Amino acid sequence: MKRRNFIRNTAVGSLALTGMTGTFSAAAASTQASNAAKFKLKYAPGFGMFKELAGDDPIDQIKFMNDQGFRALFDNGLMGKEPALQEKIANELARLGMDLGPFVLYADFKVKSMVTRDPEIREMLKNKMKDALEVQKRTGVKTALVVPGRYDEKLHWDYQTANVIAMMRMCCDIVGPSGLQLVMEPLNAHTDHPGLFLTTIPQAYLICKAVNHPSCKIVNDMYHQQITEGNLIPNINLAWEYIAAFHIGDNPGRKEPTTGEINYQNIFKHIHSKGYDGVLCMEHGRSKPGKEGELAVIEAYRKVDNF
Repeated sequence: MKRRNFIRNTAVGSLALTGMTGTFSAAAASTQASNAAKFKLKYAPGFGMFKELAGDDPIDQIKFMNDQGFRALFDNGLMGKEPALQEKIANELARLGMDLGPFVLYADFKVKSMVTRDPEIREMLKNKMKDALEVQKRTGVKTALVVPGRYDEKLHWDYQTANVIAMMRMCCDIVGPSGLQLVMEPLNAHTDHPGLFLTTIPQAYLICKAVNHPSCKIVNDMYHQQITEGNLIPNINLAWEYIAAFHIGDNPGRKEPTTGEINYQNIFKHIHSKGYDGVLCMEHGRSKPGKEGELAVIEAYRKVDNF
């Protein structure tokens, strides 16, 4: 039986198996993916992406993601969850053979943090790293996201870069023995985050080179980088040795792939051809509301994963 027909014929059945209720149109049901077909890459939905279809319970959401072929989860807010819930999430992911993407360890967009030599900032970051290690012990997470904060208009850019290098090296020395990797995220200054220090992949690459520590890595958010610099595949190639995770979102709009200008099918094909086995966090919204929008997200990933 052809794969397309198989998906259509099993759509309604797979909805029932995942415990969903409600009435779906034939058109909506036809977009439901077979739960037997795993995605080639580890696209990682976050909690809430499929709450209309899977319900509010986080464990039920993980089960639904797995049923639809997703092989990973990301949770920016993991660090703020109760330890018991962190463990419960990790245990369910382990049971299903799913990976856990980077959580937000430190990202204060209002503060000049790593660009300074402020001793209070150093102590704060040391304590954050220790907290992150406790999260790692409970969950086995491999990557944690950091943002260096705002730039300082009164300090030469090179001094700020040197300060960020020193702060990152200190942080990596703390988490390094555990194997936890710190992924720095460059963010766009044009649409979402004006005033931040770290904005480009080449800039993050330079810092990783200078820090020279196996725990110092990059998360390449392709939504942000399309806005900031474009040239996505060449920059992926040039910074490849330090890229430990990806974020996904189309531009404009920051919705699911196929809704904007980024050719995600070609990008995913390229990443797959390079042997990437890490997580790609689905850090975007939905182009449509409700259950229809959630089904549209699944269909979009089926489309771009077809290479």
